[in-house]
Amino acid sequence: MSENESTTGFGPGFIAACIVIAAVVACGVILLVTGDATESQAAPAPAPVSVVPSQVVQQSTAPSAGCSLAAGDQGLPSAAPAADSWEVSRRVVVPRSAVFGPAATDSDGFRRCFAHSPTGAVFAAYNVLAALADQTKVAATARKLMVPGPETDAMLRDLAGAKPSTESEPTQLAGYRVLAANRDQVTVMLAVPVEQQWVTLTVTMVWYDHDWRLQPPPPGDAVGAPFVQVRSLADFVKWSGL
Repeated sequence: MSENESTTGFGPGFIAACIVIAAVVACGVILLVTGDATESQAAPAPAPVSVVPSQVVQQSTAPSAGCSLAAGDQGLPSAAPAADSWEVSRRVVVPRSAVFGPAATDSDGFRRCFAHSPTGAVFAAYNVLAALADQTKVAATARKLMVPGPETDAMLRDLAGAKPSTESEPTQLAGYRVLAANRDQVTVMLAVPVEQQWVTLTVTMVWYDHDWRLQPPPPGDAVGAPFVQVRSLADFVKWSGL
């Protein structure tokens, strides 16, 4: 971790309050206001991206099954990708591209069908925040968004007893950092503006059933944890729309 970062010192209660990813903005405000964080004195040094080299340079023209999008360039998006438009989805500003997705939007507003590439995974990661922002739909959304399994089942049980919040502020992501990538799994750190700084969350996107799905956290952990306070975007690819 660089000196540009600090992790929250809050305990399980804080994590429970952040179990829905959209709550990261509110939790970030708490962190910045209280200053309850553990500072790191390490020199700034972004962690190297973990990749399989042959997959980074590989080109594929075959369309993803179930989608009309070609997998395309398998290079890491080290610069901001081109987006055809930026749209407000569930009060979150998200990108759309005819090349990278989403190529389909369900009647409930759920956006899906992304290119099977690291850039497609970054587009999908940005859309994760929007997908879970409407807490009145979060259980139904989680079933579509997350990789099925015991962890997803545990989160759905937690959500079943939670009272959804209908209050949220419009927001957009400020940038991203790819932490690890291979053909079927990409881990991305996302930066959300809070006050005059940023709070980051980390998501792992897994290629499952012909689309990028969100890997659920272990039971009891928050989606996107650990949340990290960031004072600059020097280590990130700056990418935002409106």
